[in-house]
Amino acid sequence: MLAFDSAPPPPTTELSINKPSRGHESYIALVWRRLRRSWTGMAGLVLVVLLIVMAIFADFFAPMDPKATDVGFAPPQVMSFHDKDGNFVFQPRVYALSDSEELDPVTFQPIVGIDYDNPRLLGFFVKGAEYRLFGLIPASRHFFGSTDGQPVHFLGTDKFGRDVLSRAIIGSRISLTIALTVVFIVTIIGTTVGMVSGYFGGTFDIWLQRFVELVLAFPQLPLYLALTSLIPVTAPTNVFLAFVIAVMSALGWAQMSREVRGKTLALARIDYVRAAMAVGATDTRIIMQHIFPNVMSHVIVAVTLHIPSVVLLESFLGFLGFAVKPPLISWGLMLQDTATYSVIGSYPWILSPVGFVLVTVFAFNALGDGLRDAVDPY
Repeated sequence: MLAFDSAPPPPTTELSINKPSRGHESYIALVWRRLRRSWTGMAGLVLVVLLIVMAIFADFFAPMDPKATDVGFAPPQVMSFHDKDGNFVFQPRVYALSDSEELDPVTFQPIVGIDYDNPRLLGFFVKGAEYRLFGLIPASRHFFGSTDGQPVHFLGTDKFGRDVLSRAIIGSRISLTIALTVVFIVTIIGTTVGMVSGYFGGTFDIWLQRFVELVLAFPQLPLYLALTSLIPVTAPTNVFLAFVIAVMSALGWAQMSREVRGKTLALARIDYVRAAMAVGATDTRIIMQHIFPNVMSHVIVAVTLHIPSVVLLESFLGFLGFAVKPPLISWGLMLQDTATYSVIGSYPWILSPVGFVLVTVFAFNALGDGLRDAVDPY
């Protein structure tokens, strides 16, 4: 009997190829990757975040009490890193502008000069006017201001001597709240009506679109003025503000619904939607699971582009006195002081709220343009 030695088989060499491992990227990750390539979109995103943070913690960022009065119109104070002798100092300071005894030979007005004898040192996280953070937590710390508690006016004061910068920062809370609330209500109503109308179609879509066209046919500005003038002057500020938001929302949802309806009409004919209908999926499931996620990209872009228009509308209505009533503060209400050319010519710093409006409009428009390119699959 022959015995064969069972030798182990020769080792086989396997060729190992290192393949690059790629993680699964969601749609949000892809949008974020595209958005980061747009410097205007990222600049808009940073500004929007800063504006929202400033509005939430407005009392903390405002250097002074927005309701505290002083001596009337006062020009902006000058910040400098030099003392009165011209020597450089590390701690910044502001110098108030004071009227000298000399008169201008043309206007016969006192010549305004810088008061170098009474500097006011500046610092961060200084103590100042007391306030309640979120309306609950008592606090007195401010992000920046005078270290000795003396008033500082970086953007000057209005006709009642109130600090313009502090009022503009506090006013951002009302202006952005109105804009975000109106856009939220408009988005909910417009998206729902648009998807339902485009999905069901037929006679229901025809009659619903006639109603939408009726809403779009109204001249909005005269209707805004007519509806807001119906509110009694003695109405509480919260009631007045809620009525303004309701009026803006009631007249702003129609355009959003038309845009969403157009997207829904195209999506309702796609194969996977027809397959869901064939297997017996309910209309609610098809709308929420298949159509709604696909229109969200358009809705997000429309929201970022609609917010600036609401901010401009609130500023215009506030300038006319139909948006916000005192003691509330908004950018539009602050611009009421610029109603006459003589005031603008003599006290141009009261136009400072226009800068806040321009920055807000630019921020949301830049973010909307960046998102529009990022969410476009083509």
